[in-house]
Amino acid sequence: MGSATIVLSRGAVPYSTSISEPRGKTRNNNKYTNLWNGRFLGIGLRCHGKRNKPCRLYTSTGETKPTNDLQELLLTLPSEKNWDGSSLHLYGGVWYPAYAISGVVSFQQHFIAQNSDIILASMPASGMPWLKALAFSVINRNHQSAKESPLLVTSPHELVRSFENDLYFKTNHPNLEQLPLPRIFSTHTHYSSLPLSIIDSKCKIVFICRNPLDQAISYFLFASKSRQENAKPVSSIEEHFEKICRGVQNYGPFWDSSLGYWKESLERPEKVLFLRYEDLKDDTISNLKKLAEFLGFPFSENEEKEGVLEEILRLCSFDNLKDLKVNKNGVRPNGVPNSVFFRSEEVGHWSNYLSPQMAENFRKIVEEKLVGSGLAFKISQ
Repeated sequence: MGSATIVLSRGAVPYSTSISEPRGKTRNNNKYTNLWNGRFLGIGLRCHGKRNKPCRLYTSTGETKPTNDLQELLLTLPSEKNWDGSSLHLYGGVWYPAYAISGVVSFQQHFIAQNSDIILASMPASGMPWLKALAFSVINRNHQSAKESPLLVTSPHELVRSFENDLYFKTNHPNLEQLPLPRIFSTHTHYSSLPLSIIDSKCKIVFICRNPLDQAISYFLFASKSRQENAKPVSSIEEHFEKICRGVQNYGPFWDSSLGYWKESLERPEKVLFLRYEDLKDDTISNLKKLAEFLGFPFSENEEKEGVLEEILRLCSFDNLKDLKVNKNGVRPNGVPNSVFFRSEEVGHWSNYLSPQMAENFRKIVEEKLVGSGLAFKISQ
């Protein structure tokens, strides 16, 4: 493989890092990112476990230069303020919260996919805990019944762990060897930002997508409930709406995230399954069967007759999950309480927060971004 050098500048002091270039690809350098063949490849920034430990940029001569908690990298990236006043940074075409970037870089550089891996993906506030519970239950139903499920005592986020917000948030080299097969992981990053080992392997990806109005409002409520004590109050929807319309939100733009997985699901339906949250709500049985079939764990006729699907749906229902002690207590590695992941599952609740004009403006923007793709969303009130 060839080698390319990216230079990050702060004032007059250049920093550079060598990364590998895929053989035969065309390189297009700019100040912030390297895009090869439409895919973003992370730069050579390495962190050493704890957030308060210095990260290092590896130069083309092999020397290392310490940075102060990613500040050298973050200073090179476009930034905006999030709902809670924290920073979002545009990295490889995705608006990441500042705390997630080290995990994203590490994930991109170090994760090696296995053909049997299963990757669950979504924008935030789009039904990921529900999808995790369903996928875990489908895959492991022969090992324990719904009455004995680990979901009763363990958070879905512990059973299906996030790449950037958990596994690689802590270290460059998490111990993944002890995980049972098939390994199940989750991510909020875009398809174009996934490591090439995922793209080029036979692992399967399930993307769950929510209509953009409900997704935006659900994340607003999530941000309101998950902010730290003494943190700045979350900005109002009116204050932040203009940014949402520009795609500036956690792991946005919404349309880029959705389109990436949508197009791959059309081109490689054996690789990517695109699920709509609303469809899953409307017809859970059919979509659960579709999920199981895609993952390679189809339900038998006997299982259907014995009510196994209904058992899984009861176990994974919103009402059941939110009332479990494990989902009421504890926090995630990034400090977010488990309880805020189980709020409202209502479809169309955006109408309680957005004016008709705001909703119409955003709907038109999304439609323009998706035009010609065949992807559309039902907007319920």
